Amino acid sequence: MLGADNQGSFLNRFSIRRNQFSPSDSVHDQELEDLELLQRHVADGFSDLLSSLNYHDTSSTAAAAETPADAEDTSGHPPPPPPPPFLSIAWFRRLLDVFLCCEAEYKAILLSGRDPTQFSKPPLDRLIPDLLERSVKALDICNAINHGVDLIQHWQKLAQIAVAALRQAPLGDGQVRRARKALTTLLSSMAFDDKENTSSNFHVRWTERTRSFGRRVGITKDRAPANFRSLSWSVAKSWSAAKQIQTMSSNLAAPRGNEATGPAMPVYIMNTILVFVMWAIVAAIPCQERNGLSAHLQVPRNLGWAQPIIGLQEKIGDDWKKKEKKGTSGLLEELQRMEKLAHSLVEFADGFVFPAEEEKATEVEAMTAEMAEVCRRMEEGLGPLQQQVREVFHRIVRSRAEILEVVDQVSKMSTPVPY
Repeated sequence: MLGADNQGSFLNRFSIRRNQFSPSDSVHDQELEDLELLQRHVADGFSDLLSSLNYHDTSSTAAAAETPADAEDTSGHPPPPPPPPFLSIAWFRRLLDVFLCCEAEYKAILLSGRDPTQFSKPPLDRLIPDLLERSVKALDICNAINHGVDLIQHWQKLAQIAVAALRQAPLGDGQVRRARKALTTLLSSMAFDDKENTSSNFHVRWTERTRSFGRRVGITKDRAPANFRSLSWSVAKSWSAAKQIQTMSSNLAAPRGNEATGPAMPVYIMNTILVFVMWAIVAAIPCQERNGLSAHLQVPRNLGWAQPIIGLQEKIGDDWKKKEKKGTSGLLEELQRMEKLAHSLVEFADGFVFPAEEEKATEVEAMTAEMAEVCRRMEEGLGPLQQQVREVFHRIVRSRAEILEVVDQVSKMSTPVPY
């Protein structure tokens, strides 16, 4: 997933900076201004994400209380579109957008115009190695998420098989059996524990269970290796997404005293955002070994920019605890709806008697339409989401390379010249 970086080296800016004279007070004032702006943007970005939760929690009550006059905009402009459902594909796309924007601003503060020798002095000399290590673990998680999205896309195809079968008219035993077989395969795959979901065992089990759907799903004897190449990413059996997150969040303490207004704060902010984003997306997308994921990052409540992040953490953490009890496949809103509908449709199929009663037929028609809508949202959103995950991967790689370049330059500057 390594991409080419067309941006110019930050070292050119460092060289210019070292040849300029600026009073230290002026430099410090500029850093404080940049830090304040970063914190404001972080707060705004995550507050926008939190608004999805608040909006959908209160929308039904508001809709019931709203009158026609209330619904009109007195300014003559149409009302703004509602935020995407909490933990939906569209919501996670916004989350990754916020991450990319914050990362770009943070990198500018950390690197642009800063004397590189600061990287060899406290506090950066101890913070930068931790940041680089977290970046490597985040890259592993991006790879795992990428393949988790592949898995969801195959679940979507199974659901589409069921939808196509149940939309046949008249609905007979053959169509119901075919839909039931696709849905039970879907639910069986979802029921695999997290370690099996993205391991090499998944390829064998999934192809065995969906052999009869090979032509519809696009899996034929000749094409199977190509289609499943993206699922061949192998990790050690002991690799755990939850442990990766826990390791990333360990030893992450908020700066205190004078460090709270220096370069340590933007590094801490970015570390916090990185861990939170990785944690949230692992909770939503199938990944290897997610047990214990609810033990997430602890952020001090006195930090204003962190308040919306804390609110999101609490809600996602509560949902994850419920998920572990129910054994569902993930917190992604579309996945939860798909799983619930699949169970209901299998229950209908188990008791199906031709011809179907009118009331039952109407109920199944509504569930089938809802499943089709879930599939449509997945088909439209999963590809762009996967592309954004790749962009996050590329951005982390580029930023890590630029920081390493600075560290290497400082190391060369401090090495004595032999005579």
